[in-house]
Amino acid sequence: MTSRRRKAAERRRRKRQGTGSPPTGEPAFLLVGKLRRPHGLRGEILMAVTTDFPERIQPGVTLYMGDSHEPLNVATIRHHNRGLIIAFEGFTSRNDVEHYNNQDLYVPADDRPPLPEGEYYLHELIGMKVITEEGETLGVLAEMIETGAANVYVVRREDGSDVLLPAIDEVILEVDVGNKQMKIHLLEGLLPE
Repeated sequence: MTSRRRKAAERRRRKRQGTGSPPTGEPAFLLVGKLRRPHGLRGEILMAVTTDFPERIQPGVTLYMGDSHEPLNVATIRHHNRGLIIAFEGFTSRNDVEHYNNQDLYVPADDRPPLPEGEYYLHELIGMKVITEEGETLGVLAEMIETGAANVYVVRREDGSDVLLPAIDEVILEVDVGNKQMKIHLLEGLLPE
């Protein structure tokens, strides 16, 4: 693994700490956004959306802020450029929200929407045993790298080396979330000589 990727993985690991979620396995909370700066004088604040399901952020929903997961009930939302303008119940002035700059917002993991067949949440894949179609253990799925085309899975081998697998149908044959196992077809050139 390159130094740059190792540093990025370490930043992601540190980011997960304090979310109430273990570094691997089932998380307790899922990140949905980040509060930016107050907007106007009536207690509204800009929010950058980080979820693939922004429709879940609606008036009446409870979001959990920061490392302490302080519950905040959404009073109103409006769309604004690349994010939302959000107001929480009980906050009526700019002073009420000024100190919330750069705070992360979460929802309980139990509230996550179900995915279509064949799609998975990343936390369901991390830690999976990766085996070849011949039944040989290749290693454990350690992380995913998002690229412009197909995502790439980083499989950590027993000796500490990494194998990069493109997340494409020709390589990923079967994903068994219940048994934490992924079956793959090793295309020529995927393993180092």
